[in-house]
Amino acid sequence: MIFDYAYFCKKTGLQRFLIIRFSSIGDIVLTTPVIRCMANQYPEAEIHYLTKEQNKPLLAANPHLKRIWTITHSLSEVIPELLKQKFTFVVDLHRNIRSLTVKTRLGKPSGTFCKLNLQKWLLVRFKLNYLPDLHIVDRYFDSLKKLHVVNDGQGLDFFIESGACDEKRLLPDKFRQNYVVWAIGGKHFTKIFPPEKIISVCSQTRHAVILLGGSEDRERGNLIESSCRNNVFNACGKLTIQGSAAVIKDARRVITNDTGLMHIAAAYKKNILSLWGNTVTDFGMYPYLPGENSVIMEVEGLSCRPCSKLGFDQCPKGHFRCMKEMDEAGILSFLNDRD
Repeated sequence: MIFDYAYFCKKTGLQRFLIIRFSSIGDIVLTTPVIRCMANQYPEAEIHYLTKEQNKPLLAANPHLKRIWTITHSLSEVIPELLKQKFTFVVDLHRNIRSLTVKTRLGKPSGTFCKLNLQKWLLVRFKLNYLPDLHIVDRYFDSLKKLHVVNDGQGLDFFIESGACDEKRLLPDKFRQNYVVWAIGGKHFTKIFPPEKIISVCSQTRHAVILLGGSEDRERGNLIESSCRNNVFNACGKLTIQGSAAVIKDARRVITNDTGLMHIAAAYKKNILSLWGNTVTDFGMYPYLPGENSVIMEVEGLSCRPCSKLGFDQCPKGHFRCMKEMDEAGILSFLNDRD
């Protein structure tokens, strides 16, 4: 007889689960269907989440979570308290040394996400694609098979804390409605659409465009804002991640690099134009169930793509064709279209 762990949990009432994902913005937002489905399919369960301290705002308003555990420097900050919780199942959606350490110390049954690093390496190094045609969200659910938790197909979640919408007061009056968001940031240069091309597109429209990103994107945003007529507002570094989400929630459309704000936009079912440079959608991290008029844009036929699963500080080939040859007319058409 095969032991049914899900049946055991429900019959004994032992339902306290821990989800682990330490970073980053997009990766954590992509775990929200797991949180929701676990909560709905185990309604009596307590669901806890372990992440880094700086990522707590991404989950703080999530009503499905009983508690968020965070680390600043070391797992020693939380392990003693985690041991006291007597978790019955651990869901490892990060799969690194830290998450392995947590699972080992807790000594509980677990499910672990498979990163498919070998397949990614083969695609980057030799352009051999053995990756499954499956979004990372659906692969996350493979780690829940022991619990019989299934994907409800409702997409991503992002919950805004009370007060986050107040940050929209920082926007000038003309940028408070009927605007397009352009998320200009990215962790790596080769994921970032060049500012001169953003200027070229924005200079050809009268629609209000709000630039979103972190403080590291502020200087680039200032350049774009100052180079365009009064239809661009640079909000990079001026809003919290919650405030940025509030702005995205009310946007007419969203243009974005392959970055965390792209996934927040997908959570609100926005029509998204995502711009793909050195990374490719084959990695399975494209917008998950966004608005029906969403578009993925990339320069096809480049033998050098993907050059990395993450990105570089400069184009390894020196030409940066994957971004520089993007179709500006197509971007402008998306920006001008009305839903």
